[in-house]
Amino acid sequence: MPLERKASGLRHFAVNLVLLVVAVLFFALPQPNLLSLKGFPIFAYIAFVPLFLLVRRVSFRASFLWGGFYGMLSYCVFTYWLGVFHPLALYVIATLYFIYLLLTLPVLKLADTLFPRYGFIVQWLVWCGYEYLKTLGFNGYSYGVIGYSQWSWPLVIQIASIFGVWGVSALVTFPSAWIAGGIKDAALGPVKTWFSGFSRFVRDHWLSGVIWVAAMAGTLIFGVFSQVDYSASPTVRVALVQPNSDPWKGGINSYRRDFATLSRLSDQALAEDPSIDFVVWPETAFIPRIKWHYRYREDHESAELVLRLLDYLESQPVPFVMGNDDAIKAHSDDNDEDRIDYNAVFLFTPGKNVVPPEPEYYRKIHLVPFTEHFPYRKLFPWVYDLLVATDTHFWAQGTERTVFEINGLKFSTPICFEDTFGYLSRDFVNAGARAIVNLTNDAWAHSEPCQWQHMSMAIFRTVENRVPLVRSTASGQTCIVDPNGHIVAMAEPFTETWLTGDIPVLPETGKTLYRIWGDLWGKVFALSAALLIAFGTLLTFLRKRRS
Repeated sequence: MPLERKASGLRHFAVNLVLLVVAVLFFALPQPNLLSLKGFPIFAYIAFVPLFLLVRRVSFRASFLWGGFYGMLSYCVFTYWLGVFHPLALYVIATLYFIYLLLTLPVLKLADTLFPRYGFIVQWLVWCGYEYLKTLGFNGYSYGVIGYSQWSWPLVIQIASIFGVWGVSALVTFPSAWIAGGIKDAALGPVKTWFSGFSRFVRDHWLSGVIWVAAMAGTLIFGVFSQVDYSASPTVRVALVQPNSDPWKGGINSYRRDFATLSRLSDQALAEDPSIDFVVWPETAFIPRIKWHYRYREDHESAELVLRLLDYLESQPVPFVMGNDDAIKAHSDDNDEDRIDYNAVFLFTPGKNVVPPEPEYYRKIHLVPFTEHFPYRKLFPWVYDLLVATDTHFWAQGTERTVFEINGLKFSTPICFEDTFGYLSRDFVNAGARAIVNLTNDAWAHSEPCQWQHMSMAIFRTVENRVPLVRSTASGQTCIVDPNGHIVAMAEPFTETWLTGDIPVLPETGKTLYRIWGDLWGKVFALSAALLIAFGTLLTFLRKRRS
């Protein structure tokens, strides 16, 4: 008997381990990955079946550890490219998601335990609420939200104009919860018996399945009839420059080479298409601090290169939008440096604000945690010192939702991963922007899946706000996306090139529901899950007291 129990325990553990591995793979497969740059979006609809079955099979106490390993492994596989971003990046993400899922899986276990009949619905709400909560605060991170996996299916994502990505996630996650709910009663037994009770589950819960089918059908119908017709709109023509520069190569010689590449590609684009209205260079495309070196001339070589740039911009027939470090003198005793740096976007208009350099600007608001921003220096000085020791460059945080205007086109410029957060583009559009111009540098990753994952999230900003999006990137994915989430044009990644195209100038014809209520549905899912878990816990406690 002891040997039989030991063998049975080993088989039980082995099945759990297999479920964990499959759950990790199913988490990564729907999103852009090494096997397919578009991902396998169909897998999203069953992505969490193995995870919910694992929750059923493990004890409440064990769910903490299984959850931690699921979170850590999922993000190490999915965002493997973080390993080249920063020495600490992958360790930080692995640790964070070990903690996040260590806390989330026990809640999923509670949902299954407290609600024997309808636990699958509560688990669905818990997961949708978790996806929203993980994007909040200092550590907010949108990568891994399952709704983004549907980016290449335009009919499905049109509901983002109502619910944001949270509605798409809810639609996609429900089948996993429903299917796992149907086989969970047998999940503690041998694998061959798992589906024995599924027919009974379907008889008992057919209505919820029918409601999902109706919701899916409604989504597709809405996707057909809700798309914006912009064919008659006036347009502004843009040139998006992709220099394919290496962000890790510093020094004045690299900066000169990068400027030569940027100016050469811009000249070629303007010569080939004189109808271009403005040119966009990527995030931190020109490294020396333009305004700083023009004013203070502390570094002769950098100042000389800045003057060359300004002469070039002043001689151009169109405005230039570019990423650069906006540095100002520090006026705070709390700052150890005599300079405050902002990751910024400048708009240089010839004959207006080029020489002296007083461009219009936007300063990045949502900074990358740990690698661009760490506000807890006094609380965790050892973390701050470790980041500094690994050559981390901190930026100050901007506050203004800047809206630029060129030839009647009003646009805002989220920088790099800012376009992965719906709230920020919504703020820009509500402030008057009618297009999003994103400046990004993902070149450090040397990874196409990284670049496609980033772009897949940015596409949702067009549907949520019904505005076009263009992206000028250091190495890809430089592209033009229409207000319905369709990619109109894309440059070849990892090449020195430019991309020209038209941005429709859309009138303000009324706000989308997402623009009105923002991430309300993410909050609804999180609050509903919390209230149901609290209610179930209280009800169980009262029942035990009575008995």
